[in-house]
Amino acid sequence: MGPAFRPIVGADGWQLSNPSILALAALRASMDIFHEVGMERLRAKSVILTAYLEFLLRQRSAGRFEIITPREPERRGAQLSLRILHGGVAVCKRLLENGVVCDWREPDILRVAPVPLYNSFQDARRFADRLDAALR
Repeated sequence: MGPAFRPIVGADGWQLSNPSILALAALRASMDIFHEVGMERLRAKSVILTAYLEFLLRQRSAGRFEIITPREPERRGAQLSLRILHGGVAVCKRLLENGVVCDWREPDILRVAPVPLYNSFQDARRFADRLDAALR
């Protein structure tokens, strides 16, 4: 490093060699929560919660979407990918207007993640109801 500052052009110039202490404090608090709950318990809830959401969605699909995520728990995490067969962008917009944050992937995939650390079975039911309404 020389005595004169020469900024790097573009996104590379925003890299840091060390994370800020404030970012690390938030990360530490998050790690403490994961440690307290335990990854085994989180994974167990994840498997059950995702299976429950899949069950609810399969009851309601009626040719409007298909679940493309593998059914076997060992082949997926806490996430389901739905292929929306008609008007997917509008469906995603209606969900967002109703307080549901999803991940839209072109051309026709809506990804939803029931996170076991803070989502409940009631949240899964509420999502299924709101998706059903958004698909109408």
